[in-house]
Amino acid sequence: MESIKREQLPDFFRSIADTFEEHADELCEMDAKLGDGDLGLTMKKGFGSLPEVAEGLDEQDLGKAVMKCGMKMSSIIPSTMGFLMGSGLMGGGKAISGKKEIAGPELALFFRGYADGIKKRGKCEPGDRTILDAIDMAAGAAEALVQSSPSASLESVAEAAADGAVKGADATKDMIPKFGKAAVHKDAAKGICDQGAVAGKYLVEAIADFCRGN
Repeated sequence: MESIKREQLPDFFRSIADTFEEHADELCEMDAKLGDGDLGLTMKKGFGSLPEVAEGLDEQDLGKAVMKCGMKMSSIIPSTMGFLMGSGLMGGGKAISGKKEIAGPELALFFRGYADGIKKRGKCEPGDRTILDAIDMAAGAAEALVQSSPSASLESVAEAAADGAVKGADATKDMIPKFGKAAVHKDAAKGICDQGAVAGKYLVEAIADFCRGN
């Protein structure tokens, strides 16, 4: 796939929704140990609603359409993670506002915007043991590839981002949680990946799968 076009946006979100359908139970089990136990259901419901939302939008500007999907997601899932994911989408959409399609360089912009959206609205930083750790590493890896190879393909940028997300999620094993119930049970979090970061990893991997044409 050379680029993601506006008419492919419902399928783009459908691919992400399918991934969270597959991993819903796993994420809920992880979240039950250090959170509310509903992370998998939250991600499944949130992204599962977006294909229909994307199909119903008249907006042809791809970035603005993604922003509107993010706004809708925040209202569909009025939870911390729904808020962060929606904010990420709004940030990612803003970063590619005016674009009619997403190729490699635009995908790097999208990931950075996604990370910035989470950082701004979640008041968190890389190293705080949150979803941001996976998304920020994904964005950094995508940006590094585009900087070294400005004509990098969509698939190669997506692959770099996915590799970065895996590393970012894995790094949370050694971080001390600062937010939510996990912060109360710091000792129990040692050696375990943050569940939000794992969800972020699955998000980026789902985007990479879509860009491969899988």
